[in-house]
Parts: sequence; C-alpha cells; structure tokens
Amino acid sequence: MSRFGRLASVWIALSLSACAASLGAPRPYPLSSDGWTPQVAELRSVSLGLPGGTQLADGVTFAGGLQVSAAPTSPLHSLSDLKLTGDGGFVTVSDTGDLVRGDIRLDARGRLVGLDHFRSRRLTLQDGAAISDKSDGDAEGLAITPSGDLLVSFERRHRIWNYGPLSALKTQPTPVRSPDFAFTENDGMEGLATAPGGWRVSGEAGGVWDCAAARCTVVSAPPATPIPDSEYRITGLDRDPSGAGWFVVQRLYRAPIDMRARVRRMAPDGTLGPVLIELKLPGTTDNCEGVAAETRNGKTRLYILSDDNFNPAQRTLMLAFDLR
Repeated sequence: MSRFGRLASVWIALSLSACAASLGAPRPYPLSSDGWTPQVAELRSVSLGLPGGTQLADGVTFAGGLQVSAAPTSPLHSLSDLKLTGDGGFVTVSDTGDLVRGDIRLDARGRLVGLDHFRSRRLTLQDGAAISDKSDGDAEGLAITPSGDLLVSFERRHRIWNYGPLSALKTQPTPVRSPDFAFTENDGMEGLATAPGGWRVSGEAGGVWDCAAARCTVVSAPPATPIPDSEYRITGLDRDPSGAGWFVVQRLYRAPIDMRARVRRMAPDGTLGPVLIELKLPGTTDNCEGVAAETRNGKTRLYILSDDNFNPAQRTLMLAFDLR
C-alpha cells in the first residue's frame, strides 16, 4: 500500500537494532521452461528487536525471522499476502502484479533460518496478456482452494480471479464470486482465505463475507464509517489448520512512524479473539499484510509477511511464531 511510503529515517535507525548476521543469497532455483523466472535476494536474520516492542500471548513463541533484500527492480518487493503450498514452500503476490514462490528452510529445531529457490512470474489478464497497468495488477489477497486452485483478489479494479493450480497456472484466469460492495479504490479485499464450501473475504476498511460460486453472504457488515489507517484494519487472513476459524493480521499506521501489527483469531461469525502477537516499535515491525498457518509438530506455526512498498525505508520481513 503506497500510502505507507512516508516513513521517517528514524524508523531505519530503530530497525537496524533488530538485525543480526547476514545469511547471504539463498540457493538459486534451476532454470525452467514453465514460465517461472529465478530471482535472487539477500537474507538477514532478525530478532524481535528492543524490549518493550513485541508482545506475545501465553503459549506463543518466536521461531525465527528473516529480512529479504533485493535489487530495486526485483519483483521481490511490495509482497502483499502469503500462503503455504504444503510441500515446504510458499507463494506470495505483489501489488504490482507479480506472483512469487519460494521454499522455507528450517533448522533442526524447526526455526526459520532461510528462504530458497525464489522464482516469479507475471499475473495475466483474461485475454492472456501479462498485466502491465498498476490499476489491473494491484493484487492483495491469495487463497489456495482444496482442489489446489489459486485465487487472487485485486483492488483498484476490485475482483477475484481463479488462476488454476500452481503446477499448471492458467494464462486466462476465470472470475469468481466477490462481495457485491462498493470498495473504495485503495481499500479493497485485503484478506482472502478458504472457507467451508468456498472462500472468506475481508475488506481493509471493514466487512467480512463468505463466498461460493453462487453468491457471497455478509458475515460482518462494513461499518457506516470505514475504519481509518490510524486504527487496526485486517490486511491478511488464513484458515486455522484445525478448521476452527481463521487467523488475521491487522495493521495500524499513525504518522510519522507509528506502524504496528497484530495477529488474532477470527471466529466463524467474524468476531475477533484476544491479541496473540503484537509488533510495534522499538521492536521489529513493518507494514504486515500476509499471514499463513500450518500444523507443525503438534503446534500451529504462523508466518507473517510485510510489504516494503518498494521503499528503502521499509523492509520485507518474514517472521515465524508457534502457538501451543
């Protein structure tokens, strides 16, 4: 979201305190003819930063973090959502129209220590042409259906498209049902996740819907007054692997440098539970827009991803947490 590009240089100074040793470039992905282009990034491990920042609920533990740095023109910037592919990998999408995949590397204790095999490809329009216009390519949400199809939600031109399975993406996506609501240009369908019989959608300025092929049903109506940037707004959504609701990541921004994020559970009726994770200065924080969940060794593993907006004052972070 470009509105968060106005961050002061003091953010950089505070952020540096959270950085640890550089991990160098991840292992490259072999060249292929399947439409994916290998990408290179530098990785740096990050901690939770200075005391007084991150707050974790009982039973939540930090399981490692990484900063991803890439060349200014790389597609590994402005990453807006995150989903796990079930084979040790992840997929993310950018608000400039790129789809990015990679592999998660864990150490013997299961802590996040690396990301490998970055590769990207441009999303396409319904006529098969690569997206070239920001208004067409502002992708904000991802979901992978039980059958393996990739759903992508866009804002500016609000819609949800089905691109088929990751192993054989369609160049001509198919529109699927999205909420019948007049989202404003830059406050669209930020949260997208699977739901029983379809997919769940959350609007950045409020509102939750459950959608299926036939229709979308309002779960939580958008408020009469849209939620402003200065209050917590849902920017990412993923199904709880236990099936008991969803996890959401929320973001708050108050000029000039107060950026916060937190993770909560969402019940089937759309209500939100207690805060599980809160990220704020002087700890490690940024413009968090993606959350992904899986079951690992009897615990729920959460990954949080931040969007750097192609802004050198911001960072692309992936942070891992375990819930007992």
